[in-house]
Amino acid sequence: MNKNTSIKTVKLIQGIGSEMNWNDKKSNQFIEAILALETTNEAKLFLRDLMTENEIKEFANRLEAARLLSRDVQYNAIIESTGLSSTTIARIAKWLKGSLGGYRLILSRITPNQGKLDTEHSNSSKLRKGLFLS
Repeated sequence: MNKNTSIKTVKLIQGIGSEMNWNDKKSNQFIEAILALETTNEAKLFLRDLMTENEIKEFANRLEAARLLSRDVQYNAIIESTGLSSTTIARIAKWLKGSLGGYRLILSRITPNQGKLDTEHSNSSKLRKGLFLS
């Protein structure tokens, strides 16, 4: 990462969640932990230790809702597919269209690899159904 990228990133982070301090030791440690993950299996192990199964399913459903919203799927179909409330889906839609672009960034990175991920790890469930250790 060059100096200009670092400056842009810092400015962007400063605008993320006014109540959230992204620069404290614990937040930085958490971000560094995520960035240190190198494989799908490492991510599964870390996330399963970090969160409950229900939390993993909730976050997986939110990401799936963002994916479906980006493909113009109707709210009712998303509710049926994910079990999320219409309020949560509306919030995801707002963030998906928002200026920060976190959902758009990650969707652009995982969508081209989705088929590879599913076939490479055919014994694991798809992300939208939650992460499970095989």
